[in-house]
Amino acid sequence: MDLTNQIILMGSLVLLASVLAGVITRRLGVPLLLVFLLIGMLMGEEGPGGIEFKDVQIAHLFGSLALAIILFDGGMRTPISSFRVGLRPALGLATIGVMITAGLTGAFAAWWLELNWMVGLLLGAIVGSTDAAAVFSLLHSRGLELKQRVGATLEIESGSNDPMAIFLTIAFIEVIVGDHGNMGLTVLWEFVKQMGLGAAVGLAGGLGLAWLINRLEIPQGLYPLAAMAGGLSIFGVAAVMDGSGFLAIYLAGLLLGNRPLQAAQYINRFHDGIAQLAQIGMFLMLGLLVTPSELVPVAVDALLIAAVLILVARPIAVWLCLLPFRFPWREQAFVGWVGLRGAVPIILALFPFLAGIDEAEMLFNIVFFVVLISLLVQGWTVSTFARLFKLEVPPTNHLVQRVELDIPGQQELELVGYRLMETTPVVREKWTSFTLPRSVRIVAHLRDKVLLDALNMLDLRPGDYLYLMASPHDLKALDRLFVASEAPERLSERQFFGEFVLNGVARLDDLSLAYGIAVPEEARGLTLDEFLRRSLNTQPVVGDRLKLTGVELVVREVSGDRIIRVGLKLSKSR
Repeated sequence: MDLTNQIILMGSLVLLASVLAGVITRRLGVPLLLVFLLIGMLMGEEGPGGIEFKDVQIAHLFGSLALAIILFDGGMRTPISSFRVGLRPALGLATIGVMITAGLTGAFAAWWLELNWMVGLLLGAIVGSTDAAAVFSLLHSRGLELKQRVGATLEIESGSNDPMAIFLTIAFIEVIVGDHGNMGLTVLWEFVKQMGLGAAVGLAGGLGLAWLINRLEIPQGLYPLAAMAGGLSIFGVAAVMDGSGFLAIYLAGLLLGNRPLQAAQYINRFHDGIAQLAQIGMFLMLGLLVTPSELVPVAVDALLIAAVLILVARPIAVWLCLLPFRFPWREQAFVGWVGLRGAVPIILALFPFLAGIDEAEMLFNIVFFVVLISLLVQGWTVSTFARLFKLEVPPTNHLVQRVELDIPGQQELELVGYRLMETTPVVREKWTSFTLPRSVRIVAHLRDKVLLDALNMLDLRPGDYLYLMASPHDLKALDRLFVASEAPERLSERQFFGEFVLNGVARLDDLSLAYGIAVPEEARGLTLDEFLRRSLNTQPVVGDRLKLTGVELVVREVSGDRIIRVGLKLSKSR
């Protein structure tokens, strides 16, 4: 009984320390996953904790379960609207990109370590997938937001490239331990089976789970459990059928998160927390699993392999995969740098142990070291590179109070609350009039903890609390009015988008007359929307910009493929 109590106490203290570490790491810019790994190593057999953990089977079981939960949550949080600009390039990176990265890294590892070519390629496949979720948790914690074309590509890639790396790892292991006459047919069959069954089970299961949740009548607290149990069941069915369970659960989460769902707010909040817990637990466990002294003999080899992976293999794969999509060079360079490795490579490094491959221990130690280098070098510098390549845009995702309202038979609505501050636009600009979107209804206005009887929208002061009911489509418009700006000066709306706001349907000829701008002859008669889309030669996103004589046009708002609003930024020399 004493041992049980001690385990509960130690486990809860470690979990609390891991959660509190997040507050410190946000300020220092340290990748949070690196902290969890280091805490796990300190708890291990060679650290102060002295815990000896070498059960590969349990580590694989817990790691797979945690990854499934994380992918399910990632799918639910990926908006389908981001597919407009990110789906095709992300799928290229998640399939062909992983193959190129694995091939180049594996070829170097086989040559440098004097390994069998199949074992070298197995090492390349293990480190082939990225962990962009870690990158974006770091970016968002620092208050940074990327241009949609870059952000969407990385987010979709992160959710869809893990199955490809898992497939390659399993295929190479089967070739190494089995007696296959035709390796090409073996790999091709494994690919069709893994991806085909994973996609079919994921899509069918996701639709079925959404249908079931919307027809269940159970206590609100049970809906999140039903969603998680359903997602894990979809993962299990696909895996038992020899398909990719990870692809299946990601697609199921994607369908669930982008369909009207009963008790959606409870489901999203629960899975956000359980995914964080799974991530903490998984990295603590992986830190326990490694023996730090065994990393020293492979340090030089791992450093060279990490250098080839980060500086050669990933950039080449990104350049080849993004070439057809005309990404600007700055965006290609950033996507190439953000190849952060995380939990998946360490979990995949357990597979050779389970298959009985002789080089399993060496592969595991090298992979673990490569992940540490990636978290240190890439994870610590990703926000710096975002600024260096000028890929930041003014943040639109703010921490405000929001509650989704489940109103039977009514349109989708949310209750949103704002605390007004000195930097709130309606307060800072001292606007005497502004227009609220049609769907918005004022619910309450509080000042000094007192509910005001009269709703006077022209008398808004710092410290006031304002509560409104609105359609989700109008939340961005409300944010522009009532969210206090915490962005640095370079990302303020005036500094970033310019002094004037123009409609996308405005004609360049009129712009030329009003501001004396020299318009190219071939652009005569075109609207701003037409001119920018033709000049950019790619899918427009917020933050895209084009220089003309004396001014700069900045895309401010996009709807579908159309540019709705454009910022006009005057040059300093004018």
